[in-house]
Amino acid sequence: MPSIPTQSGHELDVTSDAIDNVNIIKGKMWNDKSEFDESLDKSQFRDYDAACDRVKKFYKEQHEKQTVAFNIKARVDFKSGKRARMGVWEAIELLNTLIDESDPDTSMSQIDHLLQTAEAIRRDGKPEWMQVTGLLHDLGKLLLLFGSEGQWDVVGVIVGCKFSDKIIYPETFKNNPDSCDAVYSTEYGIYKPHCGLDNVMLSWGHDEYLYNVLKDQSSLPAEGLAMIRYHSFYPWHREGAYSHLTNEKDEQILEAVKAFNPYDLYSKCDEPCNVEQLRPYYQNLIAKFFPPVLDW
Repeated sequence: MPSIPTQSGHELDVTSDAIDNVNIIKGKMWNDKSEFDESLDKSQFRDYDAACDRVKKFYKEQHEKQTVAFNIKARVDFKSGKRARMGVWEAIELLNTLIDESDPDTSMSQIDHLLQTAEAIRRDGKPEWMQVTGLLHDLGKLLLLFGSEGQWDVVGVIVGCKFSDKIIYPETFKNNPDSCDAVYSTEYGIYKPHCGLDNVMLSWGHDEYLYNVLKDQSSLPAEGLAMIRYHSFYPWHREGAYSHLTNEKDEQILEAVKAFNPYDLYSKCDEPCNVEQLRPYYQNLIAKFFPPVLDW
């Protein structure tokens, strides 16, 4: 775990109480540069070479099993019925039993990661819609509790074309049957040049699932939905992969995804949040952008 300056519980409470007044003064835009992470040594994050066996095993399994056939079936299953009906905060509490096996940076509970992300965005004075986006960006991991085959099918890559060598542990795709397919193993696969990310099959995972849940059940702006849909798509937004498939619209939303990434990645620390102290603020925020109950 990277070494990050921490605050005591009391200090966090005092800071939280003061944030709203500060935000009024700061008036930041969503795409202003993040400030909370300026003093962090970012080289210590996403260090997959030093990751534990749990993380490496996760990616190996994911890369072997994420196929076109699996993704078609996953989308059919999603449209065939509802998994639950509940509010956003109830969903957060339900997710709190999960530890993300793909994350090399923290073993904290999901509610702590969600609140840490949202609080970093709030502390930087970003808009309320971005704060609530940070709060729920990983709720798609509920798939694991809704009968998914394992954590490997709750994080995504593009399928239907050659797997990018910029994906972490690219050598583990060798046992994926699509790697030997006459079409799926080619540069463009089943896609046309610059067709756009809306027209490719991003492998079924927590990002894509949550995007499909929220796109018609929230008042989040397009930037917020893009932050949710692509925040784990590191080969694209950090490594520059798939430029042969992206289009002008994708270049526009890329700015939003990059603006969100520091809060998701660098806000993680081992100091737990005071959930009960923060809960009223975020429940009020949730009510501004979501109905009381959503179909999951």
